[in-house]
Amino acid sequence: MFFWCSLCFAGSGKPIFLWKNITSMKHVKSVMYVHPARGENTGAAVIICPGGSYHHLGLFNEGYKSAEWFASKGVTAFTLRYRTAENKYHHPAMLQDVQRAIQLVRENAEDYGINVNKVGVIGYSAGGHLVTMAGAFWESHDELKKIGVNHSVSLRPDFVIPVYPVVSMNDELAHRWSRKSLLGNNQSEQRKNEFSMELQIPDDMPPGYIVVCKDDPIVDYRNSFALYDAMKAKNIDCQLAVYEWGKHGFGMLNNKFMKEFHWNEKMWVDFLEPKIIR
Repeated sequence: MFFWCSLCFAGSGKPIFLWKNITSMKHVKSVMYVHPARGENTGAAVIICPGGSYHHLGLFNEGYKSAEWFASKGVTAFTLRYRTAENKYHHPAMLQDVQRAIQLVRENAEDYGINVNKVGVIGYSAGGHLVTMAGAFWESHDELKKIGVNHSVSLRPDFVIPVYPVVSMNDELAHRWSRKSLLGNNQSEQRKNEFSMELQIPDDMPPGYIVVCKDDPIVDYRNSFALYDAMKAKNIDCQLAVYEWGKHGFGMLNNKFMKEFHWNEKMWVDFLEPKIIR
């Protein structure tokens, strides 16, 4: 499966191997695929983190299709194939990968026609948890410095878009497969709290746009409400788009939910274009 995805995505954008120049990490195969902005380049960039319960990745519907749409809007997109439990990885591998992606995008911004102050992240399901960590932990959990990777650019994303996100690791709301994949067997109450993002929002959390459906059968929709409430409690600019139906995993496929609500276009009009692109 891993080999098939590599072949599939090799044709969907230029691959950038995140760790190829880091001797201590040369065995790590994490990669992101570049999808250049088309038409008028807005100067914005987005790193896309597909979902998959931190176990595997929905690279097509949540990765490539999202990148295709962002590129059509003049946003340079990077589909991130981060490490997952399927290949025996747990925290901090996932956070290392997204922080490294942000570092590389900013360090090479000129080459891609990117404004370093318009680099954001979007994540679906467990990927929504990952991008929320990227926004909340950029300074307090600098996983790059811990492994000797120095950087002069900020790891703070300029915006965060969690879509039907995993948020809490506590028993009442947790998506338990995602929790096990992220934390492994180390699931003490302290550990659960540390990675329950509704408890970890800092004062300098980037602005966010959260998307959720009330009939989500996979991740309890109250995760999104908890994240929204936590961000608003810190006076963070945040919007919550709630839909009565749509379930889970719709990504940006041309499905019934998308045809009815065009959630991405609404997100663009209400959030990205006025608050980030301009």
